[in-house]
Amino acid sequence: MKKIFALVSVALVLVFSLAIGVSADSHMAKVRVVHASPDAPAVDVYVNGDLTLENVPFKADSGYLEVPAGTHNVEVFATGTEYAEGSAVLQADLTVEAGKAYTVAAANTVDALEFVVAEDSMEVTEGKTKVRVGHLSPDAPAVDVGLIGGDALFSGAEFPGITDYAELDAGTYDLEIRLPDGTQVLPLEGTELAAGTVYSVFAVNNADALEVIALVDYEAAASPDGMPTTGLGVPADSETPWILMLGTFALFAASGLVWKKRFQE
Repeated sequence: MKKIFALVSVALVLVFSLAIGVSADSHMAKVRVVHASPDAPAVDVYVNGDLTLENVPFKADSGYLEVPAGTHNVEVFATGTEYAEGSAVLQADLTVEAGKAYTVAAANTVDALEFVVAEDSMEVTEGKTKVRVGHLSPDAPAVDVGLIGGDALFSGAEFPGITDYAELDAGTYDLEIRLPDGTQVLPLEGTELAAGTVYSVFAVNNADALEVIALVDYEAAASPDGMPTTGLGVPADSETPWILMLGTFALFAASGLVWKKRFQE
């Protein structure tokens, strides 16, 4: 009898503990911060008054950070500046939704800093690739991005803005950033876009020194145990309850066998 209660207890503890973990994950969002201001110094980033990122230089990104869904106060200070509420060089309230991912870029020149916020895609058609372009160069004119000497993939991208995604066949592309009249601004030959991957390509720096930052928003992959993953790196919500239920039924079935054997004896 003690073994039966032990098995049942283990099953219940497993279900409740994993359910709590799933519930926590389902209330989280992911946020990535990019320093895209060409003349701003390294910065410290505070979220709700807490130091979250320290000494972030120009062109650096934080990678995805998990934050609870809801509205958060984001403040930017020059690195080394003592924190004081209301004295940030850049401040905004950012609202994020559970299960979604976002890019927050600190853009423009240091005397006109602003946040450019975009929701990131966490899905792509199997065998395809997705890419978007962000125009974060404060003094550059509107540009097109397309195949060298060929069609534009993105037309009229303006500062400060981030385009919608374009889904393409995976492969290597000879791309260029050019003016609407066809004048090449920056060649991007040999750009590899992998299958099952989502990219953001941000044009940064001043117009006379234009360069790009290429970031991976999402990669389709399997976790070590072979389970499919969502864009946030956890088992899909629709699958997890079934996994928990099957595990629970297995433990209860095992306890039932022990009970039956004891009864027959």
